[in-house]
Amino acid sequence: MKIWLYLSISIISFFALNTAQAAGDAEAGKAKAASCAACHGVDGNSINPEWPKLAGQHEGYIVKQLYYFGDGERDNSTMKGMVANLSEQDSQDIAAYYASQTPTIGAADPELVEFGERIYRAGNPQSGVAPCMGCHGPKGAGNPAANYPALRGQHAKYIENQMHGFASGNRVNENAKKMMQILASRMTNREIRAVSSYIQGLH
Repeated sequence: MKIWLYLSISIISFFALNTAQAAGDAEAGKAKAASCAACHGVDGNSINPEWPKLAGQHEGYIVKQLYYFGDGERDNSTMKGMVANLSEQDSQDIAAYYASQTPTIGAADPELVEFGERIYRAGNPQSGVAPCMGCHGPKGAGNPAANYPALRGQHAKYIENQMHGFASGNRVNENAKKMMQILASRMTNREIRAVSSYIQGLH
């Protein structure tokens, strides 16, 4: 019950705050993102399901993740090397470019879609899993004011990996309440797999 109450309060609070938005130049970011294309695709739609799609992601969220990779809070040797020489403006420009792109939408596994939708939209009250759409929106568009990422069309495999990372505590870049760590740790493997598949086809 506490996590549901916290989620409601946090969403309201974030909307009330005058959150500063990243001020990037998408055209400049296109050139700066050239080295990112090998993994994330020229337009931010990665082909490898292990690597995230960045197309259509909120600027502020991308900037935050680049910062986390740089300071080691997200442990990834490849990304740490990629961001090592990025200035703050570089990060904002790259984020603006990817935010301006259109994400491709995949398809959910027909055998998992009904269960995945149930978890995404209603959660699991019995185990204390809040609905994903409370923070990420009914269509997975996210919440830029609160810096909650867009999820629509994201690779199921990537989401599944991140959820297991949150559940195990290996991914810890969250606020003091560690919402994602708490929620993911309460989910079964089937719930994670189903909701990840559902998100891949969400739009």
